[in-house]
Amino acid sequence: MAKYKDKIDLYDDRGKLIEKDVPLEAISPLYNPAIKRTVSLAKRINAVDLAALEGALKKAKVGGGTLMGREMDLAIVANGEKIAKRVKDILKTTKDDDTEVTVLPDGKKMIIVTPSARMDAGVEYTTGFTSAAAALTQAVLDQFDVDMFQASMVKAAIWGRYPQTLNFQGSVMKSILDVPQLNEGAGFALRNVMANHYVMLTGRNAMNAAAVASIFENAAAFEMGDASGPFERQHLLALAYQGLNANNIVYDLTKMNGKTGTVGSVVESLIDRALEDKVIKKGKKLASGFVEMTTNDYPLWNAYTAAGMLAAICVNVGAARAAQGIPSTILYYNDLLEHETSLPGADYGRSMGTSVGMSFFSHSIYGGGGPGLFHGNHVVTKHAKGVVIPVIAAGCALDAGTQMFSAENTSSLMRDVFGDIPEFKTPLKMVGKEAKKIKKDF
Repeated sequence: MAKYKDKIDLYDDRGKLIEKDVPLEAISPLYNPAIKRTVSLAKRINAVDLAALEGALKKAKVGGGTLMGREMDLAIVANGEKIAKRVKDILKTTKDDDTEVTVLPDGKKMIIVTPSARMDAGVEYTTGFTSAAAALTQAVLDQFDVDMFQASMVKAAIWGRYPQTLNFQGSVMKSILDVPQLNEGAGFALRNVMANHYVMLTGRNAMNAAAVASIFENAAAFEMGDASGPFERQHLLALAYQGLNANNIVYDLTKMNGKTGTVGSVVESLIDRALEDKVIKKGKKLASGFVEMTTNDYPLWNAYTAAGMLAAICVNVGAARAAQGIPSTILYYNDLLEHETSLPGADYGRSMGTSVGMSFFSHSIYGGGGPGLFHGNHVVTKHAKGVVIPVIAAGCALDAGTQMFSAENTSSLMRDVFGDIPEFKTPLKMVGKEAKKIKKDF
């Protein structure tokens, strides 16, 4: 039986209907199989740069430094398939478990997916990385019969400078999630993914980048206890309308304002849509002529504002093709919306507040990097939970190379190794497809 009365229509990034009348629970991280697979893969999947491993050992450049006289000439790439087979043998817990070890067609990169049984046997999600790193180290040692005096070089190339550093500095292995020591607090693991990663995972598709970011952000809300009680519906609605293009609002608003629109015209269009859908209604008329708006459903209004914020990013940053406009677009979209309606903006003001600090830290007086480096675990952008990182990801997907740290520079391995995995590349279609299958369960 459905917990909520809400029903949504799901559309893809081209405005094509996937399924009508989907119960809200069908897109929940608790039930939707595609979202469950996405979260599972985030914990279990690793990218290995075999060519970089071979090069690092050849030049003795490991852990971010060079150890002269410790060079090793190992044909890692040429023996990639043999190494992969050995890694799989080490990692497997049963004959037909969900371990995956694949060498990509170019022979220079490898995907390692740690089996679920190993994750279940541990407590931390780091099991996904540590098990794979240990197996890869052992496989290389076995393949080349490395002696005890050189084994530490192989370990250093694969694990990086850990445990001297909190993270695996200089490692040739990368996972989507960062180490727990760098998380802002309990449940922040899924929020510790930079916007540029989402851009590359989806091949620079703005709406899919927003979708996968929204999945990670709102799944994190369930993990950290934010999506509990009356707040569960709020997060599910935000995921549906902003992340999954429910009722085609994001697509419609973007298309409506794409040619000649502005942030202000997106605000006007959103208000018209909200009035039409009876999410808000006109209230008291003041002496100045200003008409207050009111709503009986703040979580649904919040979802509409979040969807409009994404459309504003697509219109404004899409026109400029420059990511620098992301924080100011977030700020003034919400500022205009609040002044026009007398209702709170996305995430009840937290999006607008977050954007001020983000602007300062991304490219203002401080100027530490660019919008693509931000994530939900960042001290500046952690406050607006669930709705800000998706629009940053979308804006960075629309950037045409203006960032100091481009997505191709920071996250190319995400594209090269994980870029063809459907759960990451086309989340709108994958989640919609699974929601269609399970809608009758509710």
